[in-house]
Amino acid sequence: MSNKPGGVDIPWLLPDSVEELLPPAASELEALRRTALEISNRWGYALIMPPTIEYLESLLSGAAHDLDLQTFKLTDQLSGRMMGVRADITPQAARIDAHQLRQEGPVRLCYTGTVLRTRPDEPAGSRNPLQMGAELYGHAGVESDIEVISLMAEVLYASGIESLHLDLGHVGIFRALARDAGLEADDEARLWDALQRKATADIQALMDTLQVDAVHRDRLSALATLSGGSETMDEARRVLAGAPSSVMEALDALSTIAQSLQRWSPTLTLHFDLGELRGYRYHTGVVFAAYTPGESLELARGGRYDDIGAVFGRARPATGFSTDLKALLKAIGPTKGSQSFVEGAIGAPWSANEALRAAIRAHRQAGDVVVWLLPGHEHAAAAMGCDRRLVEDDSGQWRVEPL
Repeated sequence: MSNKPGGVDIPWLLPDSVEELLPPAASELEALRRTALEISNRWGYALIMPPTIEYLESLLSGAAHDLDLQTFKLTDQLSGRMMGVRADITPQAARIDAHQLRQEGPVRLCYTGTVLRTRPDEPAGSRNPLQMGAELYGHAGVESDIEVISLMAEVLYASGIESLHLDLGHVGIFRALARDAGLEADDEARLWDALQRKATADIQALMDTLQVDAVHRDRLSALATLSGGSETMDEARRVLAGAPSSVMEALDALSTIAQSLQRWSPTLTLHFDLGELRGYRYHTGVVFAAYTPGESLELARGGRYDDIGAVFGRARPATGFSTDLKALLKAIGPTKGSQSFVEGAIGAPWSANEALRAAIRAHRQAGDVVVWLLPGHEHAAAAMGCDRRLVEDDSGQWRVEPL
């Protein structure tokens, strides 16, 4: 939407795909944020608060380079160096683990904060998501992948999502098959794009132009159709028989993860997709995304991205997930209850009466919401979200009565 309809500036219009939250949605989002961080903390994930802006080379180093087009850039007036507004907090968490903390053994971190992007990830997406995520550094086994996925599921269930579907993939399978087939970098990128689009005709046309034998061509082409339930793993082992050992190891990892998740979270619906390569240039192993019926956009996503901290001087195994809490709030359903700024409040007349002020302090300390009924607005108590009021009795005591 243009900000100049008819050539006239409209100062209250927001940029496309940039939104703000009003009452009561803003309070619901804050409650969701607190719930997600509280759950993460109970799992042992320590909260970090990275800055909104950093020097550009830090934000875009190494595996995060694909964020270049998504990052707003500006010049630092103090140093003259280029800075960027973060489009993703994950690289910042990796920097903190690698350079600031430098601990041995597993490190668990969680975060939440607004990120800013030059364009939305999806047509209906936001350019200023409220990103929440958790990262586990220092462990390379499937156990840490299982932990991160289980934590993600608990956060989503606690938010109010009733039915959760999880897509599981492994970018290491495509990497190994492409390397085994001897694909050049450009050809690998073209095939990756076709697989992402599930464009079977394009995949076959591309394979016809590549200098690869029939065995390698069949294995690579099969990735587009290797999706479905648990039977997909059996079919993958049959179709990819004879592939490099790392392919079979990746399939074993996916099976182990799926079996553990089914034991720990039996209500979670699992779906395998070996052609799902989202974040291919970023991730190194297992990748996953969570969905719920009726919502086309993913609720959360993540995966393994080992050695992300190498550019900061310390390569470490890493796995994690992130979610946009604003998108999650929309997926939960329409805002329930009153559209008042507050609900269930107690109205108090404006007065310097010390007994009244003492009563107000006592109610607020007990957890009640008390709203001053300012002069001239005494009769608007209900519109302010009040369903009770403080009334002085004959003995000078202030008591709560229904409106």
